[in-house]
Amino acid sequence: MSPTNIKFGTSGWRAVIGAEFSFNNLRRVAHAVAAHVKTHKIYGFKGEEYLLYLKEHGKKSSINPCIIVGYDTRYLSHEYAKTVAEVFAIENISVIFSDAAVPTPTIAWQVMSNNAVGGVTITASHNPAEYNGFKWTPFWGGPATPEITEDIEKKINTLTIAEVERRLPFEQGVSSHTIKVIDFHQDYLRQIYSLIDQNTIKKAGLKIAADSIFGTAATYLRPALENFGVKVIGLRENRDVLFGGHSPDTDEENLKELQTAVIKNKLHLGLACDGDADRYGIIDSDGTWISPNMILGLALEHLVKNKGMNGKICRSVMTSHFVDAIGKYHGLETRETPVGFKYIGDLLKTGQYLVGGEESAGMSIMGHVPEKDGILACLIMAEMIAYEKKPLKKLLNDLYKKVGNFINIRVNLRLNEKENIERINERLTIKPPLNIAGFSVWRINDADGFKFIMKDGSWLGLRSSGTEPVIRIYAEAQTKPKLLSFVNAGKKIISGKF
Repeated sequence: MSPTNIKFGTSGWRAVIGAEFSFNNLRRVAHAVAAHVKTHKIYGFKGEEYLLYLKEHGKKSSINPCIIVGYDTRYLSHEYAKTVAEVFAIENISVIFSDAAVPTPTIAWQVMSNNAVGGVTITASHNPAEYNGFKWTPFWGGPATPEITEDIEKKINTLTIAEVERRLPFEQGVSSHTIKVIDFHQDYLRQIYSLIDQNTIKKAGLKIAADSIFGTAATYLRPALENFGVKVIGLRENRDVLFGGHSPDTDEENLKELQTAVIKNKLHLGLACDGDADRYGIIDSDGTWISPNMILGLALEHLVKNKGMNGKICRSVMTSHFVDAIGKYHGLETRETPVGFKYIGDLLKTGQYLVGGEESAGMSIMGHVPEKDGILACLIMAEMIAYEKKPLKKLLNDLYKKVGNFINIRVNLRLNEKENIERINERLTIKPPLNIAGFSVWRINDADGFKFIMKDGSWLGLRSSGTEPVIRIYAEAQTKPKLLSFVNAGKKIISGKF
C-alpha cells in the first residue's frame, strides 16, 4: 500500500482519525518538520530571516532549536502530541510540551515568548469530530506560509520507513530534559491582560455567559473574565470528543444554548470560542448572533475611539467592507488579502497594522500574535461594552449612521456530479459577467476567486472552498432585497444559466 499523500491546507494538515490521520503519518510529518527547521533557509544558525527576527526583538538564538507542542480536546490529541514530541526529541530538538489542552493562539504566544523556531498544535479547529490535524506555527507566531508548507510536504516524501520509525519514548525525553512539560496558562494570560483595560471592565459590573463548546477555551475564557470582575455563567466547559454531535464552530446554529442563557439570565453578552479557540462567536444582550463581519468593524471602532490606537487595517478579500468604511472615517488605510489568515498574519507581524481579520471569525490586533485569537476577540467585545454601556446592536446602528449600511451573507453551494469547479472558473475567466442583478460591474478582483464590485461599494463574490466540491457565494449590499438579488445572480452564474 502506497503512503498517504499529505497536503497542507490553509491551516495545516487535517484528515479523518484512524484513516489518513494515523500515528505513522503523524511521525512522517513530524520528521519532515524536524528536517525543515534544520535545513530551510529561514531557520538554524544561518537562517537570515530567523536571525534578523531575533535581532529586531532583542533576542539571541539558542544552541539547539526548540519547538512548542500542544493539543486540543479531540479524541487522541494528547497521545498524538506525545508522538510528535518523541520525534522531535530523537532529532535533538528541545520540546516545551503543554500539560493540558491548549488554544492555538496560546501556542503562538509560547513560540514568540520562548524564542522557539516554531510550534505544533494537534487540532482540527472547527472541523467535525472525526477529524484531527497538525498545525505548524513558524518562529514569528503566525500561520505558516505556502513556501514553508511546500518544503515540509517535499520532505515528507523523501523519508524512508526506517527514518519514520525513529523516536525517543516520551518519559525518556522528559527524564533527559529534552522534553519539558509546563503549564501555558499564566504566560499567555499575562499577555492578554496587558492588552485589555481591566479597570474599566471591573467597574462595569458585567454579566456574561462564556461558551467553550467542549474545546480548549474552557480554562482560559471564563477565568480571564472572572479575573476582570465579570459574573460569568460557563457553558460546555467539559471535554466531549464528539462536541455534542455538532462541529465545534461558532456559527449561529451551534450557539442556541448560549443565546438562551443570555436571554434567560438577562446578560450583557454571550461569548464563545471554537474547538481550538482561534475563532469567536458573539451574542448580544437580546440573544442576537452578531456576524464576524460586523464584530471586526466594532472592534476597530472601539480600539480607535475608546483606546486611542492607530494603524493600518487588513482583511481578506471576501470580508465585509464595513471595516474599510470605519477605517476611512478615521483616516486609516485598509489592505485586502487573499483568503487565509496566513496572509493577514504576514501583515500583522510587521507591527504596522492595528487590526486584521476575516469573515470566518478570525481576528488579531497590534502588539499580539499574528494569528487568530478567539479569546482576545471575546475580551475586546466585553471591553467595548464596558466602555460604551450599550448593546452591540445599538453600537452598530450608531456606526451605520456614520458610515452607511452594510448587509452581508455567505451561502455554501454544493455542486452535483455534472458541475465542475474548474470549468466554472474557466468560464468566469474567459467571459465574466459585466452586469449583476441589473447593476453594472465597476471592477473585478480575481486574485482569489471572483469578486464583482459595483460602483456603490456593493459586491458579489464567488470562491471555491479548495477542500470539497463547494462554491461559496459571498454578497454585500445596502439593502436586503439587493443582497438577495446578488445571491440569486451568483447561483445562476454557477449553474451557467446567467
